[in-house]
Order: sequence, then structure tokens, then C-alpha cells
Amino acid sequence: MKNRTIYVVLITLCIIGFWLFENFYTPATYSNTDGSSVDLVESFFLPSSTTGEIVEHNYYTLSYSEPHEQPEWVAYTLKKEYLTYDDRQRPYFIEDPKVRTKSADWRNYRGSGYDRGHLCPAGDRRFSEQAYNETFYTSNISPQDKYFNAGIWNRLEQKVRYWCKKYGDLMVVTGGVLENGLIEIGDEDVDVPRTFYKIILRSSAEESQVLAFLIPAKESQEPLENFLVSVDEIEKKTGIDFFEKQLEAWQAKLESQVNSSDWKF
Repeated sequence: MKNRTIYVVLITLCIIGFWLFENFYTPATYSNTDGSSVDLVESFFLPSSTTGEIVEHNYYTLSYSEPHEQPEWVAYTLKKEYLTYDDRQRPYFIEDPKVRTKSADWRNYRGSGYDRGHLCPAGDRRFSEQAYNETFYTSNISPQDKYFNAGIWNRLEQKVRYWCKKYGDLMVVTGGVLENGLIEIGDEDVDVPRTFYKIILRSSAEESQVLAFLIPAKESQEPLENFLVSVDEIEKKTGIDFFEKQLEAWQAKLESQVNSSDWKF
């Protein structure tokens, strides 16, 4: 009888311990804590923030939307030397300590049927353990259909890596279109975007070139070219001014057109 009581107590303690771990344990921050910046996008290329909540990590910058519990955009640079095949162990998804209200808990996604879709891809940051781990802040994810995440969205991410290898350094801005009437998941009501966008900038001393994609959040076998739009169209849908600090003439030329002639698909 005594042994049975001890066994029940131990099992109960294990259950309580597991529940506390699942619901309250958060690993240490992934970013440098000394405030140093390693590789941020130049500020004159950053989009506007409709929320005023801009967060800088060492290898990407984001604008967080508390009402939607995800970023409205994530901006990062992609360089040829970043494209390594280093094997990295996936860390925990954790809340972003730099977001004033904290980013959404990853448990909102559990059982929802949606993937925790990276916006700055972990695959673009294999060159460094810290850079890789940073992509696992929940401020860098958005709910995505698993077939979309592993399908056309993954194809676009791979194409961006191909362009980086072929043309050199790129700047990428990406996110879900956050609008009214979206499905919500979890206790914190994380919104599920119906559409995702990605803007890629090639810039040199001579000229700049931009591609912009607007893709419904479902798997598609259509060519990526079918989802090309102008930056202006994405701005209308999001309310974000993507290159607000650039000259008006620069914006008028690059943001109004859809020109893929200098990009190999």
C-alpha cells in the first residue's frame, strides 16, 4: 500500500512537472544581449511600420503587429556566403523578448492544423548557430497551410537562394497580408493570412531591380511568374510603404512596374 502511494505521488509530480515545462519554460534569448548589430538591412531600404513596433535582431528586422500576433513584415539581407549547408539542430520556438508585449506563444499553433511558417527562413541562416536560432522567435513566424509552406512557398524561397548565388546580395521583405476578417487560432487569437507577399531587391551602384510576389496561402503548381505583381499593389493591400525613404523618382520607377526580364526563372 505504501509503495503504491509513493508511486502515485511520483507519477503526479511528473505530470505536474511536464505541464509546467510545457506551459512556462522558455529557453534563454537567442540574440546577442549587448545590443550589438551584426547584419541589419540598411535603414534607408526598410519599409514603414503601421504599428510602430520595429524590432532589430542581429540578422533581421521586423515590424510586429500585436492585434494579429505576428509580424506585418520581416526584412533581411541574403548574401552568397550565407548559403551554406551546415547541419543545425532545430531549437525551441520561443517568444521574442524584444517585442514589448511579447510575441505569441508557439502553443497557439498546436493542434491548429497550421504550420509555424518561417518568414526569414532558417535555411538562409545555416552559416551561424546564432543566426539560425534567431529565426525561431515566434515574431518571425506566421500560420501557414502545410502544403503551401512545403510547396510553392518553399519553391519561392529556393528560387531566392538561386538568385542570390547567381546575382549576388539581395534584400528580402516578406510577410502575410494582415486584414480584417481572418481566421484566428489559439488562445491569443493569432490571425491566419489568406495571402503572403515577398519582395526581392537587387541593388548596385548602377541600378536597382525589384521583384514582388503575392501568393494565396494554398498550394499551387502554377509557375512562380504567375504571381508577380507590382510593389504598388502590395502596398495597397497592406498599407505599408515598402521603400519609403527612397527618392520619389526611384519609387515611381520600380514600384509601379512588373519587370522580370533580368531575372532567370
